[in-house]
Amino acid sequence: MKVTIKLNIILVYIDFKLNIFNVLYDFNIKKKLKRKIFMENILNSGDTAWVLISTVLVLLMSIPGIAFFYGGLAKKKNVLNTMFLTLIAFAVASIIWIVYGYQFAFGETISGLIGYPTNLLLSGIGIDSLNGSIPSLLFIAFQLTFAGLTAALISGAVIGRMKFSAWIAFIVVWLTAVYIPIAHWVWGGGWLMELGALDFAGGTVVHICSGVSALAIILLLGARKEKTMLPHNLGYSILGAAFLWFGWMGFNGGSALAADGLAASALLVSNVAAAVALITWVCIDTIKEGKPTVLGAISGAVAGLVGITPAAGFVDVGGAIVIGIGAAIVSYLAITYLKPKLGYDDALDVFGIHGLSGIWGAIATGIFAVPAIGGVAGLLYGNPSQVWIQIIATIATIVYAFVISIIIAKVIDMTIGLRVEEKEEVEGLDTHLHEETGYRI
Repeated sequence: MKVTIKLNIILVYIDFKLNIFNVLYDFNIKKKLKRKIFMENILNSGDTAWVLISTVLVLLMSIPGIAFFYGGLAKKKNVLNTMFLTLIAFAVASIIWIVYGYQFAFGETISGLIGYPTNLLLSGIGIDSLNGSIPSLLFIAFQLTFAGLTAALISGAVIGRMKFSAWIAFIVVWLTAVYIPIAHWVWGGGWLMELGALDFAGGTVVHICSGVSALAIILLLGARKEKTMLPHNLGYSILGAAFLWFGWMGFNGGSALAADGLAASALLVSNVAAAVALITWVCIDTIKEGKPTVLGAISGAVAGLVGITPAAGFVDVGGAIVIGIGAAIVSYLAITYLKPKLGYDDALDVFGIHGLSGIWGAIATGIFAVPAIGGVAGLLYGNPSQVWIQIIATIATIVYAFVISIIIAKVIDMTIGLRVEEKEEVEGLDTHLHEETGYRI
């Protein structure tokens, strides 16, 4: 009897201690969570400095990166017009993003489809407003560069034959009706984000979106009168590719929105993917054509950077190598075999490089995602459902971007017209549309 009483007393004491421990444990956990939340809303100068730098790096990708990359590949008679398409696209995107773009893309979601605009013209967002550990205005500026870059990418498909006024009209409507909704779906709390789609820096939002939209508009625009395309100044294109590679470190690394290990990992795997894709393309060129080409090398580097973009914050170096190799092969096959077979005139292979490498990268993210890096497991780490989620996000982006883009282009064609006159196209757009020339005659 006494033994039983003592045993009961001991058990009661142990239970009491366990309850005290649980209460203290819960309190400490909640305290840590509160502290974490509190810390996340305190300005971090290191994070802010990194995202400031990244914003400038992404700006350099458009101006001068894309401008020189595309300008060097264009014909001499269209070099200024080609560069101008990039400049005007970025400028238009900058204004739209500030007036209403950011608010619709990142506002509180309406049925997962579009954001609710509560801060038109950025009203109510002060210099002390924070987005995590960085100023809200900095986050807005960073995202602005993405919108401008995406619009500028499309121009490579239409060079040498599209009216300048039609291009401006297309970009205004396209940003509003295509880019902003897709950005909300994936990054702004929309239905793809809720579904669990992974896109660290723009595989769907930037590259699939721009590549597929480019395909839609050129199918309506038609082929050029002179389909041959020998770069008039490959040196310009090398310079542009260098700016793109350089700026892409901020494009992907800055998407961590913090100066931390994730940003470092994203930067590292981005460079690895670009390097291995460049080498892969050079090897293919050597095997198929008997010689390596500089154009092939820079095309491979860009394809690798496109492929790694959605995966940069989720994969390790091993995954980056496979993604880089795959991006080079996919883009090479598209440009060499698919384009001639289907007959579409994608002047600078926007669909072949950005669209198809973006599709490969988006799906590959679901295969190679490492839970220790981005917190989400892919197929190789026991989560096959992530691949299906990535496929859904990819198909949704392709269908929406293609259908809406071709509708926009058709309406413009029926009103102000898409294409320049034949005489203007043959003699060159620099002199006819701008009364300027890129070189002294």
